[in-house]
Amino acid sequence: MKNWIIGALALSCGVADANEGMWQPHQLPDIKQQLIAAGLKLNPDDMSDLSKFPMNAIISLGGCTASFISDQGLVVTNHHCAYRSIQHNSSEDNNLLQNGFVAKTKQAELPAAPGSRVYITESLTEVTSRVTGGISSELTGNDYYQAIENNRKALVAECETDDDYRCSVSSFHGGASYVLIKLLTIRDVRLAYAPPSSIGKFGGNTDNWQWPRQTGDWAFYRAYVGKDGKPADYSEDNIPYSNKAFLKVNAKGVDEGDYVMVLGYPGSTNRYRTAVEVESTFTWTYPTAKLYREEYIDVIERNSEAGSDQRIKYQSTIAGLANYAKNYGSMIESYNKGDMLARKQQLESDLANWLLKDAEMNTKYGASLLTLNKLIEQSDANKERDLLMAYMGRTTMMSLSRGLLRLSHESAKPDAERERGYQERDMRSYEQSMTSINSRYVADIDRAIFKHFLAKYIDLPSAQRIASFDEFFDIDGNDLSKAYVKVDLMYANTKLGDLDTRLSMMKMTEKEMRASADPFIQFSVSQFDYSMAQEKLSKSLAGQLQQVRPEYMKALITFKKARSEAVYADANSTLRITFGNVKGYSPQDGLTATPFTTTEGMLAKYIPGDDEFDLPVKLREAIQQKRYGNYADPKLNSVPVNYLSTLDITGGNSGSPTLNAKGEFVGLVFDGVYESIVGDWDYDPTYNRAIHVSSPFMLWVMDEVDGAENLIEEMEIVE
Repeated sequence: MKNWIIGALALSCGVADANEGMWQPHQLPDIKQQLIAAGLKLNPDDMSDLSKFPMNAIISLGGCTASFISDQGLVVTNHHCAYRSIQHNSSEDNNLLQNGFVAKTKQAELPAAPGSRVYITESLTEVTSRVTGGISSELTGNDYYQAIENNRKALVAECETDDDYRCSVSSFHGGASYVLIKLLTIRDVRLAYAPPSSIGKFGGNTDNWQWPRQTGDWAFYRAYVGKDGKPADYSEDNIPYSNKAFLKVNAKGVDEGDYVMVLGYPGSTNRYRTAVEVESTFTWTYPTAKLYREEYIDVIERNSEAGSDQRIKYQSTIAGLANYAKNYGSMIESYNKGDMLARKQQLESDLANWLLKDAEMNTKYGASLLTLNKLIEQSDANKERDLLMAYMGRTTMMSLSRGLLRLSHESAKPDAERERGYQERDMRSYEQSMTSINSRYVADIDRAIFKHFLAKYIDLPSAQRIASFDEFFDIDGNDLSKAYVKVDLMYANTKLGDLDTRLSMMKMTEKEMRASADPFIQFSVSQFDYSMAQEKLSKSLAGQLQQVRPEYMKALITFKKARSEAVYADANSTLRITFGNVKGYSPQDGLTATPFTTTEGMLAKYIPGDDEFDLPVKLREAIQQKRYGNYADPKLNSVPVNYLSTLDITGGNSGSPTLNAKGEFVGLVFDGVYESIVGDWDYDPTYNRAIHVSSPFMLWVMDEVDGAENLIEEMEIVE
């Protein structure tokens, strides 16, 4: 890691509460004593180096984490992280979601879903001064936002010297610091192995976020490159990527109390949000989003038969919607039971009183919280409309047409001036997203979802109704009869369901797009001016927040340091480490959860033919006959399936390897317990527990049930 000069602000660690914290690699030497006390045997100084083990074995899939598990590009991640690729290769006649898949040879491996990538972090460079340092103090709002964007895009363009790399500039501590991240990007990714969903998703949504858990949530990809060893598009001539490092697999797994750590790319946490943001999110946003997601699933299921091609195309969508609907439910429940809001309010009161004791600090930061909250309230002014239109906008035809029109608009600009997502660097991924649509789109289902949210639109406060939207759909007051007829005609007459049409439209000018007779393009044209005006307002507000939130964060961090409290940046999809120990917990008075589940517990949940609790015959027979070989834990007299730890994780950590004190692979983290979901906002060491699938169970299923011996032989197993 080079040029790391964030300074005392971002380097400050304080004293972590239990195992709280998602730490950046450069912070590991600063928490060396905590790591060693927890049981780590590796040198924390070496672990902070991305070019050394084990950091150089950890990769991102873009939304999930994974790791190299052999020196031949073999990648292990969660089943639910590979779900879209399994779905992409499934059909009613060959349902890999149901049957599972094992490639007995490399030649039998299947292309992953279009757009699948393996990202390897090569460098992290502190660039705060280059992002914000040269911006005039007179700039505000949209001008400030655009100045930040221009600087970030310039850094990315400078970093991306060829197609082999993707770079990004991530903000930390609310924009108080910025880091340039350089990722080697492997574009040829193939599915090598996935157990059937009756193992990989055992327990389904019922067991999601629950303990006890017995889910075999793993799958294997392989990364391929050209014969020259460089990233390349898919070709039968490509060869497996020869990675610098990989994880050795510990066949024994872990014992209670053992040190464990997870290295990965956690998505986002909100532990430094204000009390105003907390109250708005938990009393309105989460309850409403939970309802919308549940209704979305219901519409899909009412318009498709289980096991049909139509349902298969939406299985990944359903899984994602259900996951976060349950997540939001737990968040709301924990919020209502706890005192998070009161503690946030107390923290802000204590901060204000502390600032008053230092005239210089108070002059500099005293008004930051008040200003920040006013901006947050402004951003919530049309929250009913914004959230509803966001869910309506998830429909394929609406998002597709809007994106194609915006692409034509941006393409007329010099590349550096285009919006992110529409630059030349984005076109390969954009084209692949066009290609993948047919594997996840059914016109009748998309139309039903559109109509469902259209019916909710008329319930918006009158001031939040959109005049151009009402006009296009001929909505008169609350009468949707003409709108429904128009929607039917739009789906009947659109050509956007055709791949060649989509690809040809990617090359059209804005003038050509505006002249298109396609009804969905016509719809997007009718909304374009309104959308651009709203975007400008949003950017103006974002620019103001980018100036105020860093000041509030600087004050809060200084205050927390003074109280010797933990200071680490919120998760933002960048490489982090979290550490702790294997440990159970007490979810409520009178109940104690032990840290391991077993194959017998899995069999006890078995329900023949049930979508969530069915099990393969071979697995049931192996459990009944106790054909465990060397994979059994003598203390359990069984094979450990899942286990608990005190690790601090969140979404994006899915697929992250769990390592023991020596850095050996002992499983995959894939979930948290119900009581810990609120940890995205409020860490509680009593209830915070991560759920892992154990390495012995993985190896046992691969060996005894799925016949994936070839992959076991490829890995280096530590007995």
